[in-house]
Formats: sequence, structure tokens, C-alpha cells
Amino acid sequence: MNAPTHAAIASPVPARLSTLRARMAAQGWQAVLLPSSDPHLSEYLPERWQGRAHFSGFTGSSGTLLVAAERAAVFTDSRYWTQAEAELAGSGVDLVKLDGAFNPACVEWLQALQLRGEALTLAVDGAVMGLAQTQQLQAALKDAGWRLHTRDDVLADAWPDRPGLPAAPVYEHLHPHASTSRTDKLAHVRQALAERGATHHWIATLDDLAWLLNLRGADVEYNPVFLAHLLISPDGAELFVGEGKVDAALAARLASDGVQCRPYEQALPTLTKLSGGATDAVLWLDPKRTTWGLREAVPECVRVIEAINPSTLAKSRKTEAEAAHIREAMERDGAAMCAFYAWLEQALGREHVSELTIDERMTAERAKQPGYVSLSFPTIAGFNANGALPHYRATPEAFSVISTPQGLVAEGLLLIDSGAQYLGGTTDITRVWAIGEPSVAQKRDFTLVLKGTLGLSRTRFPLGTLAPMLDAIARAPLWAEGLDFGHGTGHGVGYFLNVHEGPQSISKAMPNPDMAMQPGMITSIEPGLYRPGQWGIRIENLVLNVPVAPTVPDAEPGTPEHGHYLAFETLSLCPIDTRCIDQGLMRRDEIDWLNAYHAEVRRRLTPHVSGDALRWLMLRTEPI
Repeated sequence: MNAPTHAAIASPVPARLSTLRARMAAQGWQAVLLPSSDPHLSEYLPERWQGRAHFSGFTGSSGTLLVAAERAAVFTDSRYWTQAEAELAGSGVDLVKLDGAFNPACVEWLQALQLRGEALTLAVDGAVMGLAQTQQLQAALKDAGWRLHTRDDVLADAWPDRPGLPAAPVYEHLHPHASTSRTDKLAHVRQALAERGATHHWIATLDDLAWLLNLRGADVEYNPVFLAHLLISPDGAELFVGEGKVDAALAARLASDGVQCRPYEQALPTLTKLSGGATDAVLWLDPKRTTWGLREAVPECVRVIEAINPSTLAKSRKTEAEAAHIREAMERDGAAMCAFYAWLEQALGREHVSELTIDERMTAERAKQPGYVSLSFPTIAGFNANGALPHYRATPEAFSVISTPQGLVAEGLLLIDSGAQYLGGTTDITRVWAIGEPSVAQKRDFTLVLKGTLGLSRTRFPLGTLAPMLDAIARAPLWAEGLDFGHGTGHGVGYFLNVHEGPQSISKAMPNPDMAMQPGMITSIEPGLYRPGQWGIRIENLVLNVPVAPTVPDAEPGTPEHGHYLAFETLSLCPIDTRCIDQGLMRRDEIDWLNAYHAEVRRRLTPHVSGDALRWLMLRTEPI
């Protein structure tokens, strides 16, 4: 059952593009590039930097808009193709389906314009383009006869009602949840700088500076961070943040810890004057977390060390105290899901249940839990064919209905990917539930995905293993059947911070040394399988890297065969729908692991639920 789509409304995009093209003509630019980015290279963007969505109508979280005088196109990957096709309809903007890197596709599109001239210019705001990305694009364009112009905000004068900077207040992440003081964290960073011979360190990524200073905010939807830059020197630090966002009492506490608040607008001007009288200044920058514009602002006399932010590595390794708070947050999150799923099963055929009400009801249950702050990303509730879209989101204009009060209940698979921010941790979990009796084909697909989740969850691996090397383990059961999925298997997760954090990534990414798996890292395990137009399956848990002893008791420590190993502790606490399992495809050891997991879920969640939620928990954790 699908809700009717509302009548089509004329797209405002053509008029907006006309305004942008007028600015392009005035500046002599043949094309403009609008990435999904801001000066801090955030995943979720404040409205001020959502130019790609404003000028195209495509609202997916990943994609790039290219605009020329006669043509415009959004470039995005397979996760968003269906969404983009719907949102771009009537906009005059084409969809370019990326199945590889952006740069070659960008150059091919520009060459197809068949423009002639000695000074073909592609303009982009260098203040929101990553350093490495810009360098690579410059090289690709040069070979094609184009030059990249990066010194202007290309949206100036083209977006008259452009939103300003967010004004939400900054607040402290306090003890006991913040178990390490900011002075200790700053001391750790300064030690790392000294070891590399750096005198200063610039941090632009919001999760890094929020973690380092034990501060949080609400400038970026779903991520408890705030817009700011941080400059660390040997004897102090300067936090460049919007005026009025830090109250006097907090500013005084920061000052007592050696952190001075400065206006946000003074960030780059301060950087341009970094050398001052100290001609021996050495600046540490992370090239993957620095924009082109920021790098261009560094004075030539300042030597630059390019390396990953020390804070990025440090915050990826949760302390024992943090891990304890995360386990508690997982119990609260699991209790909320028990209450939600108990309601869902009772509501079928008795109440109106749609993808929208699922989102609303699950959010409401989480909001009742102690320490809840917000969702950690937009809830994905996809029924049947909608579940086959990995980044689907129901809207009031288009959603599926599952149940009506008149007793009608649709049958199929319901995928729910959701998560929340708690003061003691960040959650992200995906479950798939049978509405009615699942088919043989659905059970087969579900079981293959489950085998991938279990296979990787049970893996032991040497300390320092590069995370992408683990990706194939989760895909192996699918590969054996000639199947696969297009997204990564796992992403790092922050501590009451971003739901997507590095440096580890269990994916097909090209490995680099920063991706080495270390104790304390939290990563998702979420293989999937998507049947376009039919159903989607993804089973996701968050796991914690924990040290394990070698299985050979007399192994010599440090030998290649029996060195230091890590295993995954499964953190997420919610039953997996055993009604969807084809037990004939499961090995005995896999069933034993699942039964043990369900026993742990029951043990940990029972103290937090009662009534219908407890009855549902007991039913769905019965061993098979």
C-alpha cells in the first residue's frame, strides 16, 4: 500500500540557476562546481552551505552539482540514483550516475560541452573544497584544457536569501561522560606536535575540536558539534567561534584551561599572520581534513607538516570509562527499541502505520530515555521496495503505508536503520522485520546477509590490521552466491559525536596506515542485499575492538604467528528476527553465536523494560 503522491509543484530550481548563471557570465566563468561540503568538510551541512541542494533540488547527503551556461548535472553514486531521479524531475538538472571516481566523470562532462577558448574556467569555492580533492581536480582539468578558479565564494550574489551562520549555543560535555579533561587531551596533542617538531596545529574538523575541548553544540543536524576553528600553540589555544555562542562562564572556564575565544571571522586572518615574529613556526595540518582555502592562507614562510590530526587517532580509541558509558547507552537504546517494536507488532491491523509513523514513534521512544539528546542521523524506514534504497527517507509527499485501522496489513520486509545521540554514546543499528510470512527468497537473502554480519562479528585479527582488509569477510557468503552490495561494510563511530567518523573504514577503500585497527575503536558491521523494486536487507550492529589472548597457550609473545590480537565485542542490543532465517543455510556454530547474542540481549535489557516491551523481548530472544 503506497500513499498517494501530492500534486507536482513547479520546481524553483530553473529560476535559481538563472541567477547563478548570470553571476557566472559576469565573472567570465564557463562552469561552476558546488560540492556537498562546508569550510569544515562536514558530512551533514549547515543550511548556509547547502548550495548544491538549493540550486538542484537534490537533497541526498552526497553529490556534486556542475552548472554551465546551457546544462547542469548532479553527480552521485548508486545509493542515491532513485532519489535523485525523482528530485531532479522538472528542474533542468541532469543526473550523472557515478560508478567510479568523480574527477574523470567531471572532465568528461565538461569536454562534452564542446566549448572553445584559451581560458576555460571552472569556478569553485576553495574554502569548502578538500585540499587533496582540489589538487587532484586541478591536475585532471589541466590536461583537459580547463583551469580551476578557487578564490571566490561562487554563491555570493547568486543566493539572495542565503541562510546565515547557525547561532546555537556551545555547551560542555561534562564528567562523568567526559572522563578525560581537555587539559589532558591538549597536553597529549602538544606532545605529539613536539615529537614531530611542530610548533602549531590547526584543527578545522568539528568533531576533532569538540572532542578535544569537551564541548558540544547543535550547529550541524544530528551531530552535536558547532562551527569553529582551533589553533593550538605551545602555551595556549585560540578557539574561533561565533560571538555569543560561548557564554561568559564557559569562556572563563576555557580561559583557565588556556583556551581563548576569538570571533569566528578572525580564523583565516589569524592564520595568514601566523609567522609574526617567529620565523621558525612549523604548522601541523591534516591534508584530508583541511580545505584548499585554508591551506592557501598559510604564509609561505611557515613550514607545514602534513599528517593526520593527533586528535582523530586519539578520539577513535575509546577509553575504558567511555566504553562503559557506551554500553549503558546501548542498553537505553535497546530498551527504546523493545518498546517501539512491541507497539509496532500490536498496532498492525489496528492502527495507521506508515514509514512516517515508524520514524515518529521510534524517535519518541528514544526521547524518553535518560541522556537522550537527538537522533544521530535521519531514520530510514523502508518497506519492501523502499528498503532497497540504502539511503531512502520517507517524506509526507511519498511514503508507504503498512497497516490501516480497518485491519488491512501489507506483507513484506520492513528495514529500519536508526540511531541516537546520548550523553554517553552514539548509536546506529539496522534491523529487518517480517510483516506477514516471509517468502523462501526473502529468507534466503536475509540469511546470507546475517551470515556476513555474524562472520565478521566473530573474527579475530592481528592488532594493526588495516580495516579495509576485513571487508571481504562480511561479503564472502554473498559472493559465494554471486551477490554483493554497493556500500561499505563498516564505518567508525564517535563518542557522543559524529555517527560517521574515521580513520578506520571496513570497506573497499584503498588501505592506508591510518586505518589500522586499534583497541577501543567502534565500527559498524552492516552488510546488505538489495533487490530493486522488491526488498532490501541490512543487518547492522556496532562493535568495539577489544584485545584477546592468543588461542595457543604457550605461544611466544610477539611472534608473527601468535602476536597481539583483537576481537569484536558486539555493542548493539536488539533481537534479530529469527522468523526470517533459513536455518538450512546456517551452520551450528552460527546458530550458537546467535542464540548466545540473544541471551545477552535478554540479560542486559530485561532490567530496563516491562509490560508489553518485556513480553516482546522475551519472545524475540527465544533460542532457535
